Amino acid sequence: MPIWPPQHRLTMKIAIAILASSLVSTGFGLESSPNLVRVLGPQAVNLWRLDAEAKAKTLGNAALRVQDSNESLNPLAEFPVQVFEQPLDHFGGVNGTFNQRYWVNSRHFTSGGPVIVLDGGETSGEDRLQFLDTGIVEILAKATGGLGVVLEHRYYGESIPVPDFSTDNLRFLSNEQAAADSANFMANVKFEGIKDDLTAPKTPWIYYGGSYAGARAAHMKILYPDLVFGAIASSGVTHAALSNWQYMDIIRRAADPTCMRNIEQSIRIVDTILTTRVFARPLKGLFGLADLEHDVDFVSTIESPLGSWQSKNWNPAIGSTRFDTFCAAVNTAPEGMANFTDLPFGARERLVHITDGSALISPSRIMLNTLKTTLLPAAVPPSRSASEPLTIPNTKLSGSIKTGGFGLSKSALNGDTSPYAAKLLPRTAPPDPRTPRIISKLLTLDYESKICKQAYPPGKHFTVPPFPNVTAVNVLGDFAIAADRLAIIDGEVDPWRPDTPHSEDAKPRPDTALRPFKLIPDAVHHYDEYGLADMFAEPPEILKIHNEMIIFVQDWLADFKAPDKV
Repeated sequence: MPIWPPQHRLTMKIAIAILASSLVSTGFGLESSPNLVRVLGPQAVNLWRLDAEAKAKTLGNAALRVQDSNESLNPLAEFPVQVFEQPLDHFGGVNGTFNQRYWVNSRHFTSGGPVIVLDGGETSGEDRLQFLDTGIVEILAKATGGLGVVLEHRYYGESIPVPDFSTDNLRFLSNEQAAADSANFMANVKFEGIKDDLTAPKTPWIYYGGSYAGARAAHMKILYPDLVFGAIASSGVTHAALSNWQYMDIIRRAADPTCMRNIEQSIRIVDTILTTRVFARPLKGLFGLADLEHDVDFVSTIESPLGSWQSKNWNPAIGSTRFDTFCAAVNTAPEGMANFTDLPFGARERLVHITDGSALISPSRIMLNTLKTTLLPAAVPPSRSASEPLTIPNTKLSGSIKTGGFGLSKSALNGDTSPYAAKLLPRTAPPDPRTPRIISKLLTLDYESKICKQAYPPGKHFTVPPFPNVTAVNVLGDFAIAADRLAIIDGEVDPWRPDTPHSEDAKPRPDTALRPFKLIPDAVHHYDEYGLADMFAEPPEILKIHNEMIIFVQDWLADFKAPDKV
């Protein structure tokens, strides 16, 4: 499903935890009543509370510097923003310039040291200052006497090159233009207060990126080998694909097996109900979404909490606990039912009555007041009745559930669209129906790609293609991308691992000092990017990877020789 950053994301999605707590996969309907749906009984999750907790700990909280559980201060004060003038179009088609923001950590710089630059990727550069402060940039700069830099990506934060995000103005948002920004910066930047000429290739630059920016780091080593002395691609998604069913499959295989089994069973019955249409409206009514017109919008909505797996982190002060809380709710026995988990999945005690055509429910003794006290107050404001249509406020999608404006199938996008809305990350169901799945089979590539078509109609100068040109990305190396002084670092249980060189579809390769190839055990998304002020307080596997990174970067730098002529 499309993913927006927190300020643009729908914040009122109903947790699939409630679904997994409410539906059974072994069939629907009971001999006693056609208006009964088989259900599970664990306590439902108040998604809004979880969202608030996640946002309080989000990596995007640039005002919070977390070194350990007892220390925090504002990194903006120490690292004031600076700007570098970039051309709007590096390839000569259109004139114009814009200011690209960057931040500098000169704590450890000594003359002759390298530049460690972190690609900001698809968010505000301020969100990355933690890595300049205590994360990988600080770690490598301290170990090498280097200068640390965070470079904001064009079209994000305040590095905005266009007056609006119309389709025509998005034509300057491309991998080629963004890579050229970095190359131009490296070759020409003059750092305030530093007399040394630190431009590339006179000075060794180590280019780091995580996730999308990890792919950029690898691509920069391929595209600009004379400027990029070394590069580190962390969770770098170097394989471009139109859809990614393996994303959810990694989660299914790595997460708590009881929780995943319950979700698998629940999703099967949800798809059965939606296919037969007999109880579709009462089913959606359990979530306050009875008037949601399109079933695929419903299954997209209840998928939401699964994506929080990616937000897990080894540092509890930073990582989201939403996924674990969600699974705990799925697995927790209701009050008075200590033997709940021992009951067969279709046991009568796991039932809830549904009033046809509304969001009102009459819990059986197994459900007690769980849904009444957690789901309905969260989904329905106090001033509204539970049976009234619920309007979902959002800056990008408008309309009410009653009119079918919620979701992607019939959404009305206003003129304030942004590149965030076009950041399509299609996570579809497995193509083989025999493969176990934790999301609905209704989530297809066609549905997931609708947001781009709705948000960006054809312009005068540019038309968004029906599907992205994945070949243009994969030609740079795909799973096999490799070069001397290009490090590949991935997480064992990262849902993006299937699109990295550590994919099960990729050929294995050796781990060497010149071409490091490292997989962090039990790690999720770019775990090496985060760090503590006291590195020795880090968990063993994180301390290990940081020490290994320091060693191979120092080895690279020992071989650096400035070119005779530049």
